Amino acid sequence: MLISTLAALTSFAVNESTNRAQSPISFAARAAANYLTAKQLHESVQTNSTFAWQFARACFDRAEFSTNDTERATLALQGIAACREILAREFTNAAAHYYLGMNLGQLARTKMLGALPIVDEMEAEFKTAKLYDSAFDHAGPDRCLGLLYLDAPTLGSVGSRRKARQHLELAAKAAPEYPENYLNLTEAFLRWRDVAAARTHFKQLEALLPAARTNLTGDAWAASWSDWDRRIKKAGKQLEQPPKPAGHR
Repeated sequence: MLISTLAALTSFAVNESTNRAQSPISFAARAAANYLTAKQLHESVQTNSTFAWQFARACFDRAEFSTNDTERATLALQGIAACREILAREFTNAAAHYYLGMNLGQLARTKMLGALPIVDEMEAEFKTAKLYDSAFDHAGPDRCLGLLYLDAPTLGSVGSRRKARQHLELAAKAAPEYPENYLNLTEAFLRWRDVAAARTHFKQLEALLPAARTNLTGDAWAASWSDWDRRIKKAGKQLEQPPKPAGHR
């Protein structure tokens, strides 16, 4: 799916601590509870920009557990509307641009050919978010741009290996303490079959993990660690495999 990796861009809150095994059901239940709380806060003071973008974030998180496209699109449109409300009165709000791009991504996942125009809008929103606050969400604008360029088709859309590498590297440089950034770089270079570069970034990731496991703790990080640990294990296994002979497909 065109923007499938956007699923990993934000952390989801769950009931259990990061030290216990958790099920997708518990993640979904916590995301649903957070969505209802954020919606109530947003509706109580609709002119509060912080409540609005936090509701948009909750819409994105909740949409990750949608069981059908109709539900996903409904949640995405709510998040999009909340962000547009902010931007109508406060165009320089980086969080609003960022979560507008994220929820547009959820909406794009419900489309087929109709997703391509949405991808262009996502790119514009992430670029604007970067302009106003490149550090937001652990260098989130660069991370999202990198993943967008990585996943999008090169023909007829914005896909670009050069741009993907540029923005993923910028994210890792700006927020090296955030495991997702070096993990994305590792996965990208594995996809490009540049094992040496992937191994370099994987070692950088391994070096920062002890501090990250100490600093990024609690319920709010549980789903992120569940996702990261799975992907770290997969990348490690790929890097253990012997290199393929030249010309091997």
